[in-house]
Amino acid sequence: MVAWKMEAEIWRRKIEMLLNVEKQMRQVGDVAGTRKAVTDILQLCFEAGAWRTLNDQIVLISKRRGQLKQIYVEIERARLIKKLAKIKEEQGLIAEAADLMQEVAVETFGAMAKTEKISFILEQVRLCLDRQDYVRAQILSRKISPRVFEADTSKEKKKPKEGEAIVEEAPADIPSLLELKKIYYQLMIRYYAHSNNYLEICRCYKSIYEIPSVKEDPAQWIPVLRKICWYLVLSPHDPMQSSLLNSTREDKNLSEIPHFRLLLKQLVTMEVIQWTALWDTFKDEFENERSMLGGSLGDKAAEDLKLRVIEHNILVVSKYYSRITLKRLADLLCLTVQEAEKHLSEMVVSKALVAKIDRPMGVICFQTVKDSNDILNSWAMNLEKLLDLVEKSCHQIHKETMVHKAALKVLFYIGPNDSGQEPGLTFIATAVPWDEQGHDAFAHMLELIIYQQK
Repeated sequence: MVAWKMEAEIWRRKIEMLLNVEKQMRQVGDVAGTRKAVTDILQLCFEAGAWRTLNDQIVLISKRRGQLKQIYVEIERARLIKKLAKIKEEQGLIAEAADLMQEVAVETFGAMAKTEKISFILEQVRLCLDRQDYVRAQILSRKISPRVFEADTSKEKKKPKEGEAIVEEAPADIPSLLELKKIYYQLMIRYYAHSNNYLEICRCYKSIYEIPSVKEDPAQWIPVLRKICWYLVLSPHDPMQSSLLNSTREDKNLSEIPHFRLLLKQLVTMEVIQWTALWDTFKDEFENERSMLGGSLGDKAAEDLKLRVIEHNILVVSKYYSRITLKRLADLLCLTVQEAEKHLSEMVVSKALVAKIDRPMGVICFQTVKDSNDILNSWAMNLEKLLDLVEKSCHQIHKETMVHKAALKVLFYIGPNDSGQEPGLTFIATAVPWDEQGHDAFAHMLELIIYQQK
């Protein structure tokens, strides 16, 4: 017991002596000596296992005044907080880990590598999604612009100019930019899946599909392309959805999954789709997608698929009919009159199409009421097109008339032929306008020919 107390007293004296040395070195501006003294103090505490004293000494040394220059340790602090958050997460304390990570604003760190910044922010987004804090996850995700993943790393500056901040290299465990791109869109898929935003999910999968490492491996791009097709079908009709639908149909890789090519073709073709026939054809594919690892198509998606088919059929009917009865529309959609009216009203409210319902008469009008200015502008444009067409036609008629006016004027000479035998008929042709006088002369010559033949 006495020996232990003596050792503890010796240990405290060593620390006090080293603190005095550190103070002297710091005051004379000896950086190397100061660093050596501080390291020895921490090493003594570590070897003795005095963890509380170690923490106290770290705080004490950090608060010492009179440093040579200000030391920026923001990057080291961010890395330590990330490790601490990982420990908290392994302990099941997701909320505490997320709170720790959110305290660090790495986007303001100029000396941190770009890939390390992106990786840190993505970790913040992931923890927010794990704790189901979708609002904060969206705010954090907006700190990353998708265009940053398209940057060419070969064109980045290798050596900073004088006066610029020196950017540290990212640690070895930080993924590459393309890998971070894939992680980013996978996290965004999780976010958009919470609100059932099928179109944005499709766009995320489309971005993953464009990654070279994914597009070169059929084992990776086939499942992704299947998801693109499904979420395209589930997305409500709008210009963005139509554009993605047409661009996906032109993809050559779609020939590897012909069922989905047929599915997209049916949605593009302006024909009424029978829901029962469509579901019988693609039910197995839908169930396979649901059972796949990471598949997110469930009962809600099946209901939305039926709703998309109904919306497609209403759009087709609006293209071919200007007026139609509610009963006839319900028959075409295989729905009741109340259901057909409900779906049509929802599409009108969402501005997917323009229609008016005369409920007492039970008639739907798909024609839009045009403004008087629009009618006048349309009439003026049509009139201008008509005049252009008339002018072009007159020009063509005049051209053909000039060509056919040039006829052959035939001069007949009756007398001995070149061989000196019986009188024959000699034709001499010159290009003259074909008028009434020429017509009479030609008729007279024909009479002479007939007479000579007799």
